[in-house]
Amino acid sequence: MRAIQMSAVGAPDVLQSVDLPEPRIERPTQLKVRLRAAGVNPIDTKIRARGLFHGAEPPAVLGCDGAGEVVETGPGVTRFRPGERVWFCHGGLGREQGNYAEYTVIEQAEAEAMPETLDFVQAAACPLVLITAWEALFDQARLQAGETVLIHAAAGGVGHVAVQLARARGARVLATAGTPESIELAGALGAEQVIDYRQEDVQARVMALTGGRGVPVCLDSVGPRVFRDSIGLMAPYGRLVTLLDPGGDLDLSQARSKNLQIAFTLMLTPMLQDLAEARAHQGDILRECAALIDDGRLTPHIARTLPLAQAAEAHRLIETGHTHGKIVLEI
Repeated sequence: MRAIQMSAVGAPDVLQSVDLPEPRIERPTQLKVRLRAAGVNPIDTKIRARGLFHGAEPPAVLGCDGAGEVVETGPGVTRFRPGERVWFCHGGLGREQGNYAEYTVIEQAEAEAMPETLDFVQAAACPLVLITAWEALFDQARLQAGETVLIHAAAGGVGHVAVQLARARGARVLATAGTPESIELAGALGAEQVIDYRQEDVQARVMALTGGRGVPVCLDSVGPRVFRDSIGLMAPYGRLVTLLDPGGDLDLSQARSKNLQIAFTLMLTPMLQDLAEARAHQGDILRECAALIDDGRLTPHIARTLPLAQAAEAHRLIETGHTHGKIVLEI
């Protein structure tokens, strides 16, 4: 089968097109999937540049997000039949094969039925960012209908689905973005107010929009500076969730005086630590999101679709930090 293999740790050009044997079903509860598309995420670029998890060494096939059709099932599979369309976030961290390939084999528990209204490219864009946004907003921040949430980088991969999930929950969404295209997209997806962080004083705008109180919920997917600045935007007893390492030398005195709850979200934790119950919960999230998608209340935004052979270019685009929505490899 054709696959894109990370030959070494390094720049995007370490991603090489290779021919590999097709994976085989080895356990009764496994599925063999003909992959039709693979989502590209920032974690893929970080693994390529910094190294694999689980103590693994290159070569390796990257890509956590996949969508395709079942072509073979083990004798113990009860949830799927050949021909059915599935989407999932699994593999690509170093231990199991990722999805930059024509075929993969996964446990039936790791797959979910694709939304009926999506094609393979749209579906492959979704799992990681949907699970991340859901866990951040609802599991960690416990966002409720009627609350106000500030979503940073609202046109990015996680941000653009977080805006839609928050609106579907009945929350008021404030957002930040930095280009005219990003501002337009975030507004079209449901943000009530989009703050241009390059042209406006974000803190002053947030305070004006919240009557001087600040936001009760904030989602940071940018990094240390935005995380630290967000503390000043929070209402007392607020919940601040970050997807990234906030860095060292943190001054949390203001967060403490406001009695803030600070939480981290890493949707890869169930894969990294083999947490079956948490994996099952992530399956529940994908089923909930599939219903929202098929109901027209949630739509993935695809920035670029590239052929599998151009995986290195996809990584270069991700690393610019300025993509809107998702980049997907079509297989």
